[in-house]
This record gives sequence, structure tokens and C-alpha cells, in this order.
Amino acid sequence: MTVLDTRALNRATLARQLLLDHADMPVLDAVGHLCGLQAQEPQEPYVGLWSRLRAFDPAVLSDLLIRRNVVRTHLMRRTVHLLAAGDVLAWRARHDTMLRQRVLGTYRRELDGVDLDELAAAGRAVMADEEPRSMTELARALAERWPAPGPRALGEMLIAALVPMAQLPPRGLWRTRAGVRNVLLSSWLGREIDPPAPDGSDPVGEELVRRYLAAFGPAASADLRAWCGLAGLPAAVAAIREELVTFRDERGRELLDLPDAPRPDPDTPAPVRFLPAFDNALLGYHDRGRIIDDAHRGLSVAGARVVLVDGRVSATWSVEAGTVLVSPLRLLSRADRTAVAEQGQELASFLSDNDSHGVQIATSTG
Repeated sequence: MTVLDTRALNRATLARQLLLDHADMPVLDAVGHLCGLQAQEPQEPYVGLWSRLRAFDPAVLSDLLIRRNVVRTHLMRRTVHLLAAGDVLAWRARHDTMLRQRVLGTYRRELDGVDLDELAAAGRAVMADEEPRSMTELARALAERWPAPGPRALGEMLIAALVPMAQLPPRGLWRTRAGVRNVLLSSWLGREIDPPAPDGSDPVGEELVRRYLAAFGPAASADLRAWCGLAGLPAAVAAIREELVTFRDERGRELLDLPDAPRPDPDTPAPVRFLPAFDNALLGYHDRGRIIDDAHRGLSVAGARVVLVDGRVSATWSVEAGTVLVSPLRLLSRADRTAVAEQGQELASFLSDNDSHGVQIATSTG
């Protein structure tokens, strides 16, 4: 079986994630191809798409949110994602059990004795008037009936797990600060979410495997599980295995992939890319060694914004007074620093609507 080394996996990941070349792709198609973008920080998806698409216009993404073509909701790993509306409707029911389990993992003691089906029905009844509510407002509306858990546990279980919700604009619009207001996903998108397959088959799970590999492959089953949070996908993998090709990584793990998906030459040049906080190019894997060194792995879950140099996490970045500040994690060559500075200037211009091109790169460490 062919072994793919770390550099080969890196270049494949960059190609699938639209980070090897800026893609000429409509914004909605890009959101769909990427299987959504992690979005608990509302402005971060704009940087993620700017890094991936040629001539990205943030107003287009805002308009897609307003027009309900994309939606902010809890899904993979119980985190807020920005997803194509059709994907949310198709995938949400498949995530129900995982979402409940993840909330219970945090609030099991508080929710002990609560009938979750009753709580879900009560939550839907409150939200049936289509009035947007914060998590706290919904929890308070039910606190008299369920006083013991407290508003936080009730609210998290309702909003993140039991009742499919959409976070409404202006939350998530470009350069807009707004609190979270929720409505029923079915009300916002105009139809109910797709029910599970009645015959016990798992077409949604199978499609998730295909879509994941198209955006993240080649990857191991553990990587797939780490991305979506779903434990029950081995049967889906088995059902489509004949469609797939297999490789091994340098650790001997089996890697699955779509036969015609891009796997560029490992020596393909990789441009500098600035990634937002919680970008799934990092978080979409259990083994993140293809893109970030183990010594820096914690950055990927801490919300650090990172810079890819030669395809690997090599610096962090932030913005202060319109200037992009870059802090290298290793020694950067003169050519690397020049490339980082050029891309940083473009990012500063994007974030400031051309008012600033400032970038400062700290002295390299290493």
C-alpha cells in the first residue's frame, strides 16, 4: 500500500482546503465544498474565505446570510458553524444524538432527572411564535417548570442540542457586532430538517464521509470522527469502501480517500496563507501533524490565528490599530519574511477596507 509522508499529506490538505491556489469559486460553493466553516467567532469565516478565494467580497457572504442561503448553527463537534442551508437541513438529524451527549458531558449532573424529550417539546412550543430569543431568554421561559438545572444548563441543552436553531443576522454579518438571537431552524429556512432514513440505512453518514474526504482527505477514520464528532460512522465507511482508495501514513494508519481527488506532488510550492481562529484546516483532524508541529498543537484549540509558511503553521498573527502583527514560531528566512509581509499587507488592506497596509513581523524565534 502506498505510503504518503507528511509533506504529501500537507499538499493534499492545502489543495482540498483551497489553500494551494486562490479558487475561482462562488462563495456559496466554497462554503459547501469546505463542509462549512467553524464560526463561533463571527468574523473569522471572512478571513478564512479571503485566504481561499480570489477577489473575495465579504458583502457576498453577508448577503448569503441575510438571504438564508447560509446559516449559523451548532453542528459538528457541538460548535457553531457557518453552513450552506441545504447541508444543515440534510445533516442536522444525523448529529442529534452526538449533540445531546456532548451537552450532557458538561451538564449531566444539572440535567439529571430531566426528560429531554419533554424539554425539547416545551422549547419548541416557546419558540413556535417565531420570536427571536437569546439562550437565556429561552431558558428563563422554562425555568419555572425545570428550576433545578439552572438557566445555563437548560439553555445549552435546548439551543445546542434538542431544538435545531439558527442564529439570526445581524450576528455574523461583516464588521457587525451583535448578540446571539435564535429562531427555529425550520422557521428560518422554510422547511423541516430531513428525518433519519426510515430503513435503518445511513445515506447521510455516507455522504458525510464523501464530503469530508473531498475537503480534508486523505484521512483516517479517527480524523473523520474528530472533525464531525460522530462516533457511528464505521458502517458508513464500510458501505462506501469500494468507492474509495486507501493509503498509509508514516505511522502505519490506514488513510481513506476519493480516487479522483487532488493529491499534488509533495514538492508543489505552497504560498503563505493567513488563517483565522479555529480554522478547520487544523481542527478537521485527529492527527494534525500534517499541518502543525506537536509543540504548537495547542494553538489550534486556543483560538490563535496562524500563518502557514510552506504549508505549515509557522507564526501567529493578530491586529492592533489596523496593523497586522506577526509572531514567528520558528526562524523564517528572508524570503519567507518578505512573503509573509506581502500577504500581511494584503490582509491589513482587506480588514481595513484599504485604509491600512501595516504589517509588523517580530524577530524570528528558533
